[in-house]
Amino acid sequence: MSLFECGNVNNGSKGTTASLVLLIAVYLTLNTSLNLLNKWALGHYGLAYPLALTCSHMSFSFLVLSPFALRIPFETHVRTLEKQWKGILYIGSFMALNIALNNISLLDISLSLNQVIRSSIPVVTCLLAIVVEGKIPTHKEVTSLVILTVGVMIAVWQGTIAGKPHAILFCIIGTVCNGAMMTFSGKLLSEKLDVVRLTFYTAPVSLVCLAPFMAWRELGDFQIYLAENFNSVVGILLVSSINAVTYNLVHSLMIKKSSAVTTTVLGEIKIVGLLILSALILDEGKEFTPKMMVGCGMAMLGFIMYSQIKIEKIRSTNAPLPFSSTVDQETKPLANAANKAPTSPPPPGGFGTRPAL
Repeated sequence: MSLFECGNVNNGSKGTTASLVLLIAVYLTLNTSLNLLNKWALGHYGLAYPLALTCSHMSFSFLVLSPFALRIPFETHVRTLEKQWKGILYIGSFMALNIALNNISLLDISLSLNQVIRSSIPVVTCLLAIVVEGKIPTHKEVTSLVILTVGVMIAVWQGTIAGKPHAILFCIIGTVCNGAMMTFSGKLLSEKLDVVRLTFYTAPVSLVCLAPFMAWRELGDFQIYLAENFNSVVGILLVSSINAVTYNLVHSLMIKKSSAVTTTVLGEIKIVGLLILSALILDEGKEFTPKMMVGCGMAMLGFIMYSQIKIEKIRSTNAPLPFSSTVDQETKPLANAANKAPTSPPPPGGFGTRPAL
């Protein structure tokens, strides 16, 4: 390889790294802004209708993405849905169940316990990736994920674990659904669909699944509240829906360019970062207890270990950073992934095998 060629490779690597850093920054920014906006709207402002808010997000996503998705010939959509309807149905349904079960569980469970349970999402996603994607983690990866998860659990735990059994069960099932949604998204995005069409297809599925819950718990009161505060409510729904559809696209792109597990790890470290920033910037240092310091320290250690493992894998295989080109194979159903030549025996009940990142 000539010096000129080496220079091109190095420049390409730098460009890839810069793109990855930018994507992570945008993902974390949108994730934080969406959480803060929803918390403000549902709590401080008084729009206490989370299912109605989520249904508006799904409806807006479908409508705003329609002009982009429908530029593709209708026959292509038909062929894609005929082959990939199971994966799309899984993703949309798991997303809806995650949202609905989590919101219902919060009625009879402490927020602290809810956060502790949901902090297990990296480990849950890692286990599901074994079954769905055939990605077998190394012992070092498992160790780093466990340290990260336990650290976040310690950091967010406020000493109260009150909760009714059914609410705890709903929260656990919702967490598993969240991991399943991300894992199946990773499967489809890595082999078949782009982020726009995936969001376009799954939004109405989630809407159909959530609509009965919303009609049962919130519709009557929400209609009254909307009539009394029409302009402000419409404004909040519009702003939060724009944030939500942008976040969903970036979230899917993050899964496609890295992995479902890596995306959950970034979500966990974001929680730790917010705790530290709130203590430093918002003068909440008195609330930053030694227990929280230990938890944040463990989480950071797990994150550093996980990052180092990924870097070593990339170097050992001479592969580029998580960004890589993928071949669109949308005409092949998800279930037919097992027909590819596997690198190792497929797991029981899995859809096929791909080498772990």
